[in-house]
Amino acid sequence: MNITIKEETLKQAAHEGMDAFVGAVVSAIKEGIGGELNADNMSLLNSEQITLLGWQLMHDEVMDGGFIQLIQNHLGPFVFHNPFAKALKLWGLKDLSKIVYRGRDLYDLMGEELERDRTDEEFMALFEEHPEFDDLDDDFVEFEEEWTEQIAHYIDEHLDHFVTVV
Repeated sequence: MNITIKEETLKQAAHEGMDAFVGAVVSAIKEGIGGELNADNMSLLNSEQITLLGWQLMHDEVMDGGFIQLIQNHLGPFVFHNPFAKALKLWGLKDLSKIVYRGRDLYDLMGEELERDRTDEEFMALFEEHPEFDDLDDDFVEFEEEWTEQIAHYIDEHLDHFVTVV
């Protein structure tokens, strides 16, 4: 699928910073597939585009509520049981890839329990019940800015893998 982005939009986003630049490319991809990645439209994208959307999903969930929230929102299979970590490694994000692999180990041990529907109170209790996710969350937050910068550079160097500038 040919995903397009206006040159002016991309320039403005680049001027605003790395978060805006990555966000503009993500928005263009999402717009191209109707707003949200799902099983029906995933085949329309290439692996680079899917990896970028995976990053954005993981980023948003972990920055909002950690890996426990990511799993509770049923994104564990997409993040942990696909070649996402390998793709991140190929992008040069070895430390982030290691975090995803560590998360997968925990997900494989307790994902079924963590995905169970819960009340808000039960969900909040998960953070106390599963401190093994604390280090992952802390590492993600500590290095998030660095990884976003690396992703922005990767996109910039491989822009034609993500979007067509018009």
